[in-house]
Amino acid sequence: MSEDVARICATSPVCEQRPDTTSSTNAQLRWNYANKHSAHPEETALRIAIYAFTGITMFHLSVPQMVFDEVTRQGLAPWETVLFSDDADPITTAEGYQITGVSGPEAASDAEVVVVPSWYDDGRPAGQPLQQLLVDSHDRGASIAGLCLGTFPIADSGLLAGRKAVTHWQGFDQLTQRHPDLEIDDSVLYIDHGDVITSAGTASALDACLHMVRTRLGAAAANQVARSLVIAPHRDGGQAQYIQRPLPEHSEDDPISRVLDWAVHHLGESLSVERLAAVAHMSVRTFIRSFRDSTGATPASWVRTRRLDEARRALETTGRSIGQIAADCGFGSVVTLRQNFAAAFQTTPSAYRRRFEAQPEPRDRPVGSAADSAAGVSALGDQFAGVN
Repeated sequence: MSEDVARICATSPVCEQRPDTTSSTNAQLRWNYANKHSAHPEETALRIAIYAFTGITMFHLSVPQMVFDEVTRQGLAPWETVLFSDDADPITTAEGYQITGVSGPEAASDAEVVVVPSWYDDGRPAGQPLQQLLVDSHDRGASIAGLCLGTFPIADSGLLAGRKAVTHWQGFDQLTQRHPDLEIDDSVLYIDHGDVITSAGTASALDACLHMVRTRLGAAAANQVARSLVIAPHRDGGQAQYIQRPLPEHSEDDPISRVLDWAVHHLGESLSVERLAAVAHMSVRTFIRSFRDSTGATPASWVRTRRLDEARRALETTGRSIGQIAADCGFGSVVTLRQNFAAAFQTTPSAYRRRFEAQPEPRDRPVGSAADSAAGVSALGDQFAGVN
């Protein structure tokens, strides 16, 4: 698997590159499980165990419950979340609320996903029982997620040895000092190795959890969850978690905002940087600089990601031919679509359609219709945010 794939996970459903499945038996079991279940909603039951500890904030504890439970509330799949702690005693949150009814560590014994949603502010080493629980869960094939500072206990357990990871930017130095074999990537929101996923600070946990929905149920399901929760359906995994310079305020009069809005309605057309700059009424040089400042990406990479998003949606939800999808999404030819699709998702459009097959829509909506652009336009403000 290419390093770029494991590095960013910036675009996708099937793993948003299904990174780092390597040759291990456990990783192959996960891949086989995903292939077996993704096309059949009635078979996509998932049990998710979330670690709770005294001192955790309500926000960090609520994020995975909110996202994963919404899958069930929306009728997309029977996903179940359960909170567990070291000893099943009540925990007290950072805000002073007491939470009872928390299970003991045995609740994670049959979970397909184990989540550590945060960690102590002082970054203390994880206790041996939690480390062993994470290792045992991983060994039996469960996916492990470390959100925000939750990367610390995952690293302490050895599951990230020699791999790339991300955490809250304030924990970079301490994590690298404790685990010098880790490569911390400060330019991404989350990194998915297939068996282990880590996310950057605070709100990046939402992006990582939506990514997990997308890898298992497809982009359409993730978008439905995001719309219900009124959050960005998909912020690129490669977006930086913090930006040292102030971000410009955006409004309807902002030229970059207008270009992004316009582009998602014209994905099937030629979208050269010169044309985008003309729409923004800017010189090419000024446009490229302003585009990077606003989105953290180049115009070409942003357009490619949006086209791939639309291609995924079309493959999941319409009966259009691969050739028609390639033309509608602006790839020009089936060969170009296949090359870009394989580079991003490590699979072919045809294989992806079989995995995420769905009933065709009553009619094919034109690319860039109001409903289709919900995954892009409605979240532009979130894309500009960049600060977690």
